[in-house]
Amino acid sequence: MDSARQIAGENRSTCRYNSDSLSVLRGPNLPVCAQSMSELPIRRALLSVSDKTGLIEFSTGLLEFGVEIISTGGTAKALREADLPIIEIDDFTGFPEMLDGRVKTLHPKVHAGILYRRDLPTHVETIEQHNLRPIDLVAVNLYPFESTVAKSDVSYAEAVEQVDIGGPSMVRSAAKNHAHVTVVVAPELYSEVLQEMRATGGATTFAFRQRLATRAFERTAAYDSAISSYFSVQLRNDGIDMSVKGAPSEAAAPEAEGAALPPDLSLTYSKARELRYGENPHQKAALYGTFLEQFEQLHGKELSYNNILDLTAAREMAEDLGAIGPAVAIIKHSNPCGVAIGADLSDAWRKALSTDAASASGGIIACSEPVDEAAADAMRDHFIEVLIAPSYLPGALEKLSNKKNRILLQCPDPLFSQASIQWRSVPGGLLAQTEDRPQVDDSACRVVTQRQPTDQEWASLRFAWRVVRFVKSNAIVFTNVHQTLGVGAGQMSRVDSARLASMKASQAGLDLNGSAVASDAFFPFADGLITVADSGARSVIQPGGSVRDEEVIRAADERGIAMVFTGARHFRH
Repeated sequence: MDSARQIAGENRSTCRYNSDSLSVLRGPNLPVCAQSMSELPIRRALLSVSDKTGLIEFSTGLLEFGVEIISTGGTAKALREADLPIIEIDDFTGFPEMLDGRVKTLHPKVHAGILYRRDLPTHVETIEQHNLRPIDLVAVNLYPFESTVAKSDVSYAEAVEQVDIGGPSMVRSAAKNHAHVTVVVAPELYSEVLQEMRATGGATTFAFRQRLATRAFERTAAYDSAISSYFSVQLRNDGIDMSVKGAPSEAAAPEAEGAALPPDLSLTYSKARELRYGENPHQKAALYGTFLEQFEQLHGKELSYNNILDLTAAREMAEDLGAIGPAVAIIKHSNPCGVAIGADLSDAWRKALSTDAASASGGIIACSEPVDEAAADAMRDHFIEVLIAPSYLPGALEKLSNKKNRILLQCPDPLFSQASIQWRSVPGGLLAQTEDRPQVDDSACRVVTQRQPTDQEWASLRFAWRVVRFVKSNAIVFTNVHQTLGVGAGQMSRVDSARLASMKASQAGLDLNGSAVASDAFFPFADGLITVADSGARSVIQPGGSVRDEEVIRAADERGIAMVFTGARHFRH
């Protein structure tokens, strides 16, 4: 320990520092001296952790360097039970923990010991005057707010109590004063700290402290972002009786116009996984946030960047159509190449596949219901990149695992049960919008043609309107009452989308006579309507609103088409 002190302080040619005696050689070269003191010894550490992983091993390592350990609450209890010598926080401050632990480290003896600048004589004199002691290392991980609010049954009161106050305060104090203090915010950093101390004889370097401080500020930013996001969601959830969640008894106020989009935005996510590459092999990529926690991977290789985008679209579509019946959605490059409702899952699979079996090869498949053996038998020999379902019944998983790289995912809980905000990056900023989740509102729909849709045509139109919002614009979708027949996606001209959808149906050998058509936006000219009518469509659903609506309606009447205006558009870019 004596050699460590010499290395870290007393052997310096122009500066003497001893964190116990607080003696500093004062002189005109002091600031330069302090900056040059890259390696500073750790003599006293404050440990206050919610996650006790690795705590005993880390503390034991600190004690080997003669570090004095101050600890709080449950951390102190765990260290005492391990027979490690510690100083309780109330013994250190001379003030008891109070208010059920809400106040324990919010004390000048703690924050002054962390924050004072060892290179400023006035700071040193203040510390000596008040008989305060330096704290050289702060190890804190915060109350588990994020995991608490992720629980479906968490109460409002429970969430509030998991808002850490003292922890972030100590972390920010230590990170601010990283020129002199080492801050540690995660158990996975413990081994790095001990390795650094072993390499420096019980000290840490400025570069190391600076890196840990950066990590600390990232953590507090993410923590505050999670808290603000939680409270924003509470405000956006109209009609919630907050008293049920432990808040004051008055019900939540109605959502103000625009309240769903916050005036200030803070998005911070931890890296969940490095991905093999991005959209293309030369692009680096990673996934951030808790997306993967919503799934259980049962088989296959790692998910790719493109897999994640496609399975999100597939799962959303299957969840939406599952409200009608057993549903299967087949996605390729974020577009559906086949969607169907069936008597059961295997029936839905066959219908969805028939829309475009060639494009479905290597696709992403989402099922609205647990996969049974009959569905597994129907799917097992098809080239499926990813299959996602709520669960897999006995025997089905074994049958579907016959392909080594096929990715099988289980997602028991809905991903899209609540409205949320969608984000998309642009250079220097983010675009934000609420989700596009409206279904056919019969009261808003208006039949604009001479012929009214039949009951079966209405059912087909509703199905087509559900599907078209998942297709990239310009989008044209031919369907019957339970399956897609032709999909035209992402064309610059709407009439080209209509021609493409008709061509795909012809290639698949599907009959479009009597089919229904959905268009995600209005027909700007009559040519698109004429194209779908000539292909065999007998009913059309579209938003309406073109300056040439009358021309389009006239073309529909001339061909005996029943056409419905919804007044709502479903662009998807």
